[in-house]
Amino acid sequence: MILYSTNKKSEEVSLKQAVLQGLADDGGLFMPTEIPSLPKAFFDTIEKKSFLDNALTVANALIGKDVPEDALSDIIKGAFSFDIPLAPITDTISVLELFHGPTLSFKDFGARFMARLLSYFVKDGKQKITILVATSGDTGSAVGNGFLGVEGIDVIILYPSGKVSESQEKQLTTLGQNVTALEIKGTFDDCQRMVKIAFNDKELNKKMKLTSANSINIARLIPQTFYYFYAYSKVKSKSKDIYISVPCGNFGNLTAGLIAKRMGLPIKKFIASCNANDTVTNYLLKGIFKPKDTVKTISNAMDVGNPSNFIRMLELYDHDVERMREDIKGYSFSDDETKQAIKEIFRNHDYIMDPHGAVGYLGLKQLLNSINGVGVFLETSHPAKFAGIVEEVIGGKVEMPEALEQFLKRDKKSIVLEASFEKFKEYLIKR
Repeated sequence: MILYSTNKKSEEVSLKQAVLQGLADDGGLFMPTEIPSLPKAFFDTIEKKSFLDNALTVANALIGKDVPEDALSDIIKGAFSFDIPLAPITDTISVLELFHGPTLSFKDFGARFMARLLSYFVKDGKQKITILVATSGDTGSAVGNGFLGVEGIDVIILYPSGKVSESQEKQLTTLGQNVTALEIKGTFDDCQRMVKIAFNDKELNKKMKLTSANSINIARLIPQTFYYFYAYSKVKSKSKDIYISVPCGNFGNLTAGLIAKRMGLPIKKFIASCNANDTVTNYLLKGIFKPKDTVKTISNAMDVGNPSNFIRMLELYDHDVERMREDIKGYSFSDDETKQAIKEIFRNHDYIMDPHGAVGYLGLKQLLNSINGVGVFLETSHPAKFAGIVEEVIGGKVEMPEALEQFLKRDKKSIVLEASFEKFKEYLIKR
């Protein structure tokens, strides 16, 4: 797998180098120079094979000879040791539950795969690696848990103070060992900005080996392609056009889906379902990308005003908005609409969605109102992680998973910092 920088000012690199660097030398994101097409025979029998078998086929096609097949198989089996249920909501709408991993979030897919892939790449190395990760909610806990106790790797998580749920905060501030949580007095965009600057700071990079576990790291996107193939395998028999709705924040999840489509996945169209942070929705409507200040919502993991992965989407479509519109439809929804959706699905179908999944449902519902097809929306977090909001809406209790309950009993341990890169750099140098 050969990768280039979206800024096009750096040399092409191998997968190992891209994973270890996180960002390219010129500050761009890594993208594959070539996205392979899977043969028709793969899709003809996709429903007869397991998630793990199909994931290995996809991974082999993408990664090639960078990782031997036996090692790649071990990475996949170790990373995805949990269920991925597809639950029907109506005759035309199903939900893919991606929250059955250890931190009850879809981020477990990317984080657990990346932890094992990175461990494979550095197994013979002597230099300690420091992973910097900015989180708007679930990424930090998934990365922290994925890398917890991995020898030779330190994890530093930056999260916006007061802008994540209690359960999200407990999951990323109570791990200890090689995982440190920095509570930043600012927004997610501030956290993300500080991490990006750190990767381009020459002094820091001389003192330590830095990489990222955010969705800016290509190792996070590769495994996220897997569950789109799985979703297709589960609804293929309906013999109708298939649409997938993705709750969007930093747009790594949707980018992975678009890569899967480029590999031949027969999805008619993707839906970029957003909350009030509608930067990409507006781009799809008007053809102009204009980053905005982050708006706080009840679907907080999607509160991103300047999504990093949008540049990867532009690269996939040669910066042509008309081509992008052929594959993507964008919608944005308010908190009131999100709450109404949670209430509607609970009352009519006895299914409890979290706020992020509810936004995904709304996007799919809106598109299917005018199109004859079937659809899947992604449920990206367990509703218990947002129990305060969900229970108020449905007027009842959300069952608390034991894994989450154990996190809530632990004491929070974080280091509070101003939203200043200089303060962040000073911390990194002194630690």
